Amino acid sequence: MRLLLVEDDDHVAAALSAVLARHGFDVTHARSGEEALRALLPAGGAPFAVVLLDLGLPDQDGFEVCGRIRKLTATPVIMVTARADTRSKIHGLNLGADDYVVKPYDTGELLARIHAVARRTPPADNGVEDTHDLDGPRALHLGALTVELPNREVSVSGTPVPLTRKEFDLLALLAQRPGVVFRREQIISEVWRTSWEGTGRTLEVHIASLRSKLGMPALIETVRGVGYKIVVPAA
Repeated sequence: MRLLLVEDDDHVAAALSAVLARHGFDVTHARSGEEALRALLPAGGAPFAVVLLDLGLPDQDGFEVCGRIRKLTATPVIMVTARADTRSKIHGLNLGADDYVVKPYDTGELLARIHAVARRTPPADNGVEDTHDLDGPRALHLGALTVELPNREVSVSGTPVPLTRKEFDLLALLAQRPGVVFRREQIISEVWRTSWEGTGRTLEVHIASLRSKLGMPALIETVRGVGYKIVVPAA
């Protein structure tokens, strides 16, 4: 997942970029509003999934930058700032920010908010064919794998693969954003609707079961110390 970090303090940016990189993000750092806007202009590369926007920028106020971003793109914007007053929060959200995080923040909470706003945004072209017609189910096609979401059916090369309810929920979560690293805590929260404590082994067992049933062991990749992601099979 590509992320644009707009932060004029190099020390803060370096520390946060290192954390984000460990969690599977490809971070681009912009030190000013103009630099951020240039980075968001279409250039043929993969689009950014999220923008983390500081408000205290050297060339212009972050609120102005947010307004200009909204004219360029629908990319989610999370304002990350020391301004904790309610008026600033309301103003930022009214300008089109998708979330507002006050410094100092808990890194785990920031990561959860990044994933939350990214999930609410339709993914860009990522190698997955997503089909949907009015009379049939929405299906995700990842190489030989097909995941039909409304019908909760999975097949590999046309052969149905029976999955348990949690196995399907886990596969569907990962398959809808291939290449994106899902943290273990996030998966447990979304699939099992509970906290991480005591549930980690359950997740590992379900991942192993999916790999075995699908016969595609390389499809779900373990990102050490972070979580899991779907790797789109080569054509």
